[in-house]
Amino acid sequence: MAWTKYQLFLAGLMLVTGSINTLSAKWADNFVAPGCGGSKEHSFQHPFLQAVGMFLGEFSCLAAFYLLRCRAARHPEGSMDPQQPFNPLLFLPPALCDMTGTSIMYVALNMTSASSFQMLRGAVIIFTGLFSVAFLGRRLALSQWLGILATIAGLVVVGLADLLSKHDDQHKLSEVITGDLLIIMAQIIVSIQMVLEEKFVYRHNVHPLRAVGTEGLFGFVILSLLLVPMYYIPAGSFSGNPRGTLEDTLDAFCQVGRQPLIALALLGNISSIAFFNFAGISVTKELSATTRMVLDSLRTIVIWALSLALGWEAFHPLQILGFLILLLGTALYNGLHRPLLARLSRGRPPAEEGEHERLLGGSRTPINDAS
Repeated sequence: MAWTKYQLFLAGLMLVTGSINTLSAKWADNFVAPGCGGSKEHSFQHPFLQAVGMFLGEFSCLAAFYLLRCRAARHPEGSMDPQQPFNPLLFLPPALCDMTGTSIMYVALNMTSASSFQMLRGAVIIFTGLFSVAFLGRRLALSQWLGILATIAGLVVVGLADLLSKHDDQHKLSEVITGDLLIIMAQIIVSIQMVLEEKFVYRHNVHPLRAVGTEGLFGFVILSLLLVPMYYIPAGSFSGNPRGTLEDTLDAFCQVGRQPLIALALLGNISSIAFFNFAGISVTKELSATTRMVLDSLRTIVIWALSLALGWEAFHPLQILGFLILLLGTALYNGLHRPLLARLSRGRPPAEEGEHERLLGGSRTPINDAS
């Protein structure tokens, strides 16, 4: 079945904005500028402020939702689903998980390379599969268990590549190891978020823009308030600011004022996450969850290639092997092997009953009527 222009647009939007999101965050980290009070030049390492920016991008989806709803009200022939009443506090638990996981990942991105960051995020398959069995009562197929095992093997290879790679003064070996472990730990929290959304949120007919925007609102408000105590909490070696605290927002704004390109990187991060979230959910609806996983894998290749081209990291052959094993694990977990096996056996292609399922499976709520 050929893709429509709209589906091609969604796939391209997800690939481009997803790549910009990670690359812009890493680009901001690479800038060196003086901070407040005449402090010496230092790297822009403000992960929690970057996470606030990400939630601001998600929050903007809520404004887009209400604009669409006003437009649909003026044009009755519009294609927007009638919205069921729901309690917005349902989004609070997954928003807290999103806030925690995102903050940890931004801390980790300061410590390791952009490509390893993107590859290691594949660990979400492991924990999502295990949690869906434990808490949602799902039964995983043999291919999904094999996918989980392949993902574990791929993570080991990627981690080994990081250990054997050359490290500069900015990314010491101990920091790279810590960053890799933090990324994997963050995937546990992201998996819990997915289980919570599956169990409590997705049973309601909530528009994707409204869902993303509501979680963004909670994350933006809560994390913005937490920036105040973070300004005083000592963080030791985890701190990237001269004061040695968990986060120094004033230092961040001073650095932005002295190096305007940092503001451009932050703007790219904020704007890209808004479009990426909506494009990802729309791809799941218009095409399939499998297509979304494939596009996410292509995003890893784009980030890796651009990081090498920009000289942000050194090439290591083991990363290719690790990525291919991770890709195999993703393919097995999401059933990409089934059409291939059907063709090889010259049998009838399997029904695409589960093609539009989320990573955890189950029914979906439609984005709109135009499908």
